[in-house]
Amino acid sequence: MKNYFKPAVFLLSLWPIYIITYQLIYNKLGPEPVDRIINHFGEWTLIFVLLTLSMTPLKKITNSLEWIKFRRMLGLFAFFYASVHMLSYVGLDYRFDFEPLIDDVLKKKFIFIGFSAWLLLIPLAITSSDKMVRILKKNWKKLHRLVYVISIFGVLHFIWLSKTIFFKPLIFLIILIILLLFRINLKKFNLS
Repeated sequence: MKNYFKPAVFLLSLWPIYIITYQLIYNKLGPEPVDRIINHFGEWTLIFVLLTLSMTPLKKITNSLEWIKFRRMLGLFAFFYASVHMLSYVGLDYRFDFEPLIDDVLKKKFIFIGFSAWLLLIPLAITSSDKMVRILKKNWKKLHRLVYVISIFGVLHFIWLSKTIFFKPLIFLIILIILLLFRINLKKFNLS
């Protein structure tokens, strides 16, 4: 892949911000703008987590290492959108009132698991640099396997959050199952 693909992927990764900015400017967020903003960034977080997970299967399927060049960037965008999702939730929904927020985190399983997924993303983002790979050595790979737990937590968060519309969460679940089966298959045949 050419050198211009990485900047193109970066610019495309900003698409969720373009969408929400357009909807905000032209008053197209719908009747519940706070929910729209929070859900928008939550869905894009999950999309980026799954895109990050898909880089290794794409590498194996196409027999090209080029896909791996995008994995770190996509993972960092997943963390970025998860943080915007969390900040939107805490700021817009709770107005930074932490007492009821903590109460809900402890009482509502979809909030607890979503918050847990975000917390698990933090060490992955912090250790994503080449320098941290060298410092952590074998432990870096072990740590970054948390992405599988994070992806499961993210899909569960979305499923438990959805009260009536199950189509989108089902699509995310199917994609995750395919990616996890691919990973299990790679391990089974020692291809990873």
